[in-house]
Amino acid sequence: MAKKSIIDNIRNKSGFICDMDGVIYHGNKILDGVKEFVSWLKDENKKFVFLTNSSERTIKELQGKLSRMGLDVGPEHFYTSALATASFLQSQKPNGSAYIIGEAGLINAVYNAGYTSNNIDPDYVVMGEARSYSYEVIEKAVNLVNAGARLVGTNPDVSGPIENGIAPATKALISPIELATGKQAYFIGKPNPLMMRIALKKLGVQREETIIIGDRMDTDIVAGIEAEIDTCLVLSGISTKNTVNEFAYRPHYVLQGVNEIVKDYK
Repeated sequence: MAKKSIIDNIRNKSGFICDMDGVIYHGNKILDGVKEFVSWLKDENKKFVFLTNSSERTIKELQGKLSRMGLDVGPEHFYTSALATASFLQSQKPNGSAYIIGEAGLINAVYNAGYTSNNIDPDYVVMGEARSYSYEVIEKAVNLVNAGARLVGTNPDVSGPIENGIAPATKALISPIELATGKQAYFIGKPNPLMMRIALKKLGVQREETIIIGDRMDTDIVAGIEAEIDTCLVLSGISTKNTVNEFAYRPHYVLQGVNEIVKDYK
């Protein structure tokens, strides 16, 4: 398909589900054309949500991060795997308890869902990205899971892009617990259909009128395909043209970055 047709097809969508890491920024560095892309979304009255598998930050912190990059985005435009995880826990066992390994985004979301902290006999061991990761924490989690706590991960990402390379993400951090206990974690974030259904609900747009833009074949793109939503892979994050060929499925569109969407193709 000609580049102009690809861009026209994307521009004609009413709803946009956008990943953040690798699409909007790397670490604290905003990517090319993102300011123009966000301005275009607003100017064209598009429905959009930033859907991130990262569970580290609260919505307020995500807002602040984008604000420091010169982007003014309201809280209604964000949804995280931490919020989805908290919603899942509350639906499964209302007002339960959890041993939480993660940052403010996850801790606040789980507390706000009515859960209490418990490092003795919790209902769940819940893990997200965690800078307080240590041998003692893993040892505690292993023994709690062996004692009957159920193991939940906020997302199945192995790594995520940062300014100077990649950082290990939840699936990499939780794997020692899985190996030591022989128990498999249940992951909430993309490509879990729970995340996609919530995103569509927030947008209030039919899936046929929506596109998901992401940088990962194994989460963003497969999530869109399984939810029957058009997909756009941007090569500004984890996946490359070469890694696309490693998968049995294909994105509907491939662009270098969101900057291409707002370029003037005539």
